[in-house]
Amino acid sequence: MGAQLRVYKRRIRSVTATKKITKAMEMIAAARIVKAQRAVAASTPYAKALTRAVAAVATGSTDKHPLTTENENPTRAAVLLITSDRGLAGGYSSNAIKAAEGLTERLRSEGKEVVPYIVGRKGVAYYNFRGRDAAGSWTGFTDSPTYADAKRVADPLIESVIAGSDEGGVDELHIVFTEFVSMMTQSPMDDRLLPISLEKTAEAVEEAVEHAGKPMPLYEFEPSAEGVLDALLPRYVESRVYNALLQAAASEHAARRRAMKSATDNAEELIKSLSRLANAARQADITQEISEIVGGASALADATAGSDR
Repeated sequence: MGAQLRVYKRRIRSVTATKKITKAMEMIAAARIVKAQRAVAASTPYAKALTRAVAAVATGSTDKHPLTTENENPTRAAVLLITSDRGLAGGYSSNAIKAAEGLTERLRSEGKEVVPYIVGRKGVAYYNFRGRDAAGSWTGFTDSPTYADAKRVADPLIESVIAGSDEGGVDELHIVFTEFVSMMTQSPMDDRLLPISLEKTAEAVEEAVEHAGKPMPLYEFEPSAEGVLDALLPRYVESRVYNALLQAAASEHAARRRAMKSATDNAEELIKSLSRLANAARQADITQEISEIVGGASALADATAGSDR
């Protein structure tokens, strides 16, 4: 029984050390969530305002622009998948990958070739393990993205859309990321960034009108509407990608905090269970020692009584 007690004590020390690590990671993630939430709150109004501006230019212009005009027969679509660089975040990355797989199947069912772009080591590892090629991949900044990172991701995507499928580019641009709803809820979602949906454009215009409380003003474009779109739409894509990266970062920290809290709670329960088993083993050792002492004393007493006779 002494060997069994040593095993329990060794496991308790190991679980206690693991608990300290998970608790520290939980506290770090909780501290980073606050910063990530502030970044999301700061970038979202800008992204919405820029979307309204693009909507106003798109609806007020009769020019056909490659970033706002839908191809009648789209054949290739780019999908930007945003995952994490690190693990220990529960099902955060796997849920985003599942959403991307669902979007990919839907696009393929529509007869479109999917061109994947990946952010995060988890997504890159998923594609590499299955022998799939990605048109582009970026790693090393998912937990704290900057606007420069978003621009680095957006530039090749914009170039691919401008080129079009006839020149080796794509006709559509979709993005899959995890939206930060609350500390307990993070929802993977997919959205089409380009070309801008006419329905979403109309909704954005209506939202802008309601927000302003007066009719949408008429615009005159200088030097031309196409020139304005050339300058404005890349900023639109960059801002949307940046906002998605920030949303994903906040979701990653929230998922990691929740996962580490669950791991810490499980470690506490395991320590309690092992402590009970260790106490039972210790009690069994004490009982056995007492039984041996009593048995030895009885045998000694019997031997002494036999010698006196």
